[in-house]
Amino acid sequence: MSRVYNFSAGPSMLPEAVLAKAAAEMLDYEGSGQSVMEMSHRSKVYQCIIDGAEALLREVMNIPDNYKVLFLQGGASTQFAMVPMNLMTGNGKADYIITGQWANKAYKEAARYGNARAVASSADKTYSYIPETKREDFDTEADYVHICMNNTIYGTKYAQLPDVGDIPLVADISSCIASEPLDVSKFVLLYAGAQKNLAPAGLTIVIVREDFLGKAMDITPTMLNYVTHAENGSMFNTPPCYTIYVCKLVLEWIKNEMGGLEKMKAHNEAKAALLYNFLDNSKLFKGTVEKNSRSLMNIPFITGNEELDAKFVKEATAAGFVNLKGHRSVGGMRASIYNAMPMEGVEALVAFMQKFEEENA
Repeated sequence: MSRVYNFSAGPSMLPEAVLAKAAAEMLDYEGSGQSVMEMSHRSKVYQCIIDGAEALLREVMNIPDNYKVLFLQGGASTQFAMVPMNLMTGNGKADYIITGQWANKAYKEAARYGNARAVASSADKTYSYIPETKREDFDTEADYVHICMNNTIYGTKYAQLPDVGDIPLVADISSCIASEPLDVSKFVLLYAGAQKNLAPAGLTIVIVREDFLGKAMDITPTMLNYVTHAENGSMFNTPPCYTIYVCKLVLEWIKNEMGGLEKMKAHNEAKAALLYNFLDNSKLFKGTVEKNSRSLMNIPFITGNEELDAKFVKEATAAGFVNLKGHRSVGGMRASIYNAMPMEGVEALVAFMQKFEEENA
């Protein structure tokens, strides 16, 4: 069997060791005589799985004890409504920094429930940079400031957090969760769709400080109230059982095989540096993101010629480098090199790009 190098922005690659273990346990999980896919979420054996996943996430991400970890469904997009419904309830205000399509969608959704304000935006240059902000740019009466930490479509990332003073900070970390250490204590809430770095599609992770629970709007549906899930151990209804199980396996891989998030960061920096160095010196390809805003996870690039871009994607796919086509809103190419992408995959891609350049420049 020959596996391709999958550069998809999500759902994305999973570590081969994780896939192998999941396959080995598919018919019989640890002597239970059943698959995790079919066991009751109310069983003792499954309770051990979800408890283990939470414990590992807390350990790997160094999550403080005064934060709740919630395993939810609905994707990060559902959080665009859950965040304001649960947090924009003091002064009914929130500030948003618009760094891409997902940040903009979060802002527009929040505007349905209160006074959401766009403090800064990088739309003027197709979101190719992270806009600078100062503390005085933010409304001191805002219930929170929302950012998207890593912008999957446009390949930008916060090199340092904005100075928001004493205003609570909320972040969408869907495409960078567990890719490097993150000081959870700087945020009141973090959320992420897990299908990029931690699991298959279907799981959304929310990390919320306990003192920000219990403040939901009266109109908040039961399923969109964080308290509902916090008080029931993410078991108010049937959770995405198998996805949580795979998440546990991935967290074991990060801890035991990769050596934790400091080493994960070094691994990701080395991969990104290899590709960025090639792009910076290429005569045919060029990156589209300002250098001080570059993501470690998503690297968009172009040739400057749409027909040549299409030719590259077609030939790359035939050669086993799949899902390199850029998002439909921006075109070009994008290599998503999440945690599970091995260094050999990036090395092989760069070699292919060099060959394509020699033949087409």
